Amino acid sequence: MHFTYTATTKDGKTISGSAEAANKQALLSLLRKQGIHPLLIEAGKGKSKASSLFGAKKKVKLADLVIFTRQLSTMISAGVPLARSLAALQGDSASPYFREVLSGVSKEVESGQPLGDAFSKYPLVFSDVYVNMVRAGEEGGILDEILKRLATQVEQDASIRKKIKSAMMYPVVILSVTIISFFGIMLFIVPKLGGILTSLGGPKAKLPIYTQILLDFSKFCSKPTILKPLHIPIISSIPNLILILLLAIVASIYLLRYVRTDRGKYQLHALLLRIPVVQTVILKVAIARFSRTFASLMGSGVSVLDALDVTGAALGNKVIEAELQAAAVEVKNGKQLSEPLSHSKHFPPIVAQMLMVGEETGQIDTVLVKIADFYEEEVAVLIDGLAAIIEPIMIIFLGAGVGLIAASVMGPIANLSKNIGGS
Repeated sequence: MHFTYTATTKDGKTISGSAEAANKQALLSLLRKQGIHPLLIEAGKGKSKASSLFGAKKKVKLADLVIFTRQLSTMISAGVPLARSLAALQGDSASPYFREVLSGVSKEVESGQPLGDAFSKYPLVFSDVYVNMVRAGEEGGILDEILKRLATQVEQDASIRKKIKSAMMYPVVILSVTIISFFGIMLFIVPKLGGILTSLGGPKAKLPIYTQILLDFSKFCSKPTILKPLHIPIISSIPNLILILLLAIVASIYLLRYVRTDRGKYQLHALLLRIPVVQTVILKVAIARFSRTFASLMGSGVSVLDALDVTGAALGNKVIEAELQAAAVEVKNGKQLSEPLSHSKHFPPIVAQMLMVGEETGQIDTVLVKIADFYEEEVAVLIDGLAAIIEPIMIIFLGAGVGLIAASVMGPIANLSKNIGGS
């Protein structure tokens, strides 16, 4: 979320500014760590220079973030001072926006800010998980090791996202082409063919029901019937299809805005968890991400409650996040994490059982990494299988649609031609 604030500094000066933060409490915590006392915080006024209606304008590629993280880990292990390491990596980055971000981070570190706090000022680049793991590494004196783990984790996330995007690319393209082609046929081809049918059989010619439906739908799309009663020349002349598309675009914009609210996200994520195949993919991805992130945080010395809070926000699903928050309450009351997860609606029993073994042996991070490896492999196999199945299914539907349109038009033409020839 984007916030604007008015605050006072340690020396009594009043300042104003804006920042991105997960919520108001997160921004309060960030400002207080910087020695700034907020007087007024308002949400949603103005836009971040890195965001717009349809998402971030400026992004850093995950590949660039992985390279930066690994290089920073290597330089810190070699004893290079942090500020000098950041300055060197800033010059090596190929992304102008990332160089801008690293410049800001370098200035914060040179002024005495911890690296984790400097990263937290750029939430579009460094996630909550990334920032908290860096903070844990700084506190434990193992920042180089933490950065190595982070690079591995970012690589795994990037690999899963790439597989999902590549699997979805083909069906999205085919579906888009099919929809555009269908409405093009309805607007430009079917009306002419309807004229041919009328000239061959006359206005009272009996046509098959599917042909008549096709012709009626084509007429509805091309004629401005809905807005005629308004008697506004420009608006009344808009074809119904264009009007429907405009309304769909407006509705989509408002839907996107609603989905970005906490309530909208929760409802969307709950809906996705009810769709059979999508549910399986989402759950496997969430479990893999939970296992790897929680293991990394625990291995970094972060407390269970803090690790649950950060991990929940990194899962990408509000329903599962709410379930982890409920589990955190039980952990706070003295229970082991494996106990509430054993009654979970979304986490399979094997996760709770292996977590219990990790709790008993004191090797939670080791056990969870094995779970993450298993489910990441499951996700890869599942997505590859879906990609192989989706292609023939889309071809069948596309062929069926083309065949139906051809049969609706060419069949009556052939019948009417025979009748004319017979007469």
